[in-house]
Amino acid sequence: MKNIVKNRIICVLFTLICSIWIGNRCDAVTVTLLTDEYTPRPLALTVAEKNLGVILSEINRAQAAKSILTTKGLPMDDFSLKSLLRIWAVTPFYCDDEEVVERIWIFKDGSMMVNHIPLIITPEGEDFGLGNYQEAVVEFDAQGNVTDFRFALDAHTAESMERCGNVVDKEKQMIILQYVERFRTAYNQKDIETIEKMFSDDALIITGKVIMQKQGDTQLLSAKVEYTKQSKQQYIINLKKAFHRNKWIDVKFSQIGENGENGGCAGITQSKIDPTKYGVRLRQEWKSSNYSDEGYLFLLWEFPEDGGDPIIHVRTWQPEYVAGQKQQPDDDISTLAGFDL
Repeated sequence: MKNIVKNRIICVLFTLICSIWIGNRCDAVTVTLLTDEYTPRPLALTVAEKNLGVILSEINRAQAAKSILTTKGLPMDDFSLKSLLRIWAVTPFYCDDEEVVERIWIFKDGSMMVNHIPLIITPEGEDFGLGNYQEAVVEFDAQGNVTDFRFALDAHTAESMERCGNVVDKEKQMIILQYVERFRTAYNQKDIETIEKMFSDDALIITGKVIMQKQGDTQLLSAKVEYTKQSKQQYIINLKKAFHRNKWIDVKFSQIGENGENGGCAGITQSKIDPTKYGVRLRQEWKSSNYSDEGYLFLLWEFPEDGGDPIIHVRTWQPEYVAGQKQQPDDDISTLAGFDL
């Protein structure tokens, strides 16, 4: 009996200590980052593991305490911290694992990137996203400092892009993946400035919309897709209005498109006319507080040879369903071949 009482006292004391010692030391997240079998482990990887563990632990502490993030002392640069705070402001979340073990990508310049950091999104006062699983991508510089924190593509999409070895080399695939993820995250964060910078000034934007029309003199209605062209300026103005109307936005890319042209990998192709340009075709789900749709998204990216930030020259979207019938992507507006480069 004495042992039972003693054990209960110990449990109560331990709980009190954990409650007082809010740093979620009891729930601290440990991170182990693994390299490929033939990739030497850089010294900075230990720093990266420690830094990411500190950030994820603080995220869990703030989520459990329903408080703001304590950003002072977090091992992040300004860009990554702002990205994290934008996501947190729209959709608070926490890390789902106390021990995170993931593979890390190491690039030629020594910078690093890890995918598949497990998160659970928990926005307050909204049915959307409660318990919704999401993954994050975290980037580090050559010293192990965090330089970016963003939502990731789902695992199926990432794996699809990684299989495209016959189109571009592995590092180029990962760079394309990074920017596609940043593009999607910017919509979820309502980050209009980032989106605006990603489009070229002369970008072509084509959007399909399902409309109903009468058949001749009858009262019967038929559905068709009507496409509209917008300039970058028009698109940004309309997007600002959409951001203002919607309390939250959740954009997902669930798969890579099919049948890449010219023998290319499905969904991602490199131009044979201008090798700096790449076409990426995705299936997009858009959900927001007052609107949702599903369709095919095509992006024509230019990756400058000088290593500068890539820009989008063409963005097209077409609905996946018309009058309840599933449609296939229209190659005329969803492939490189559909545009004069």
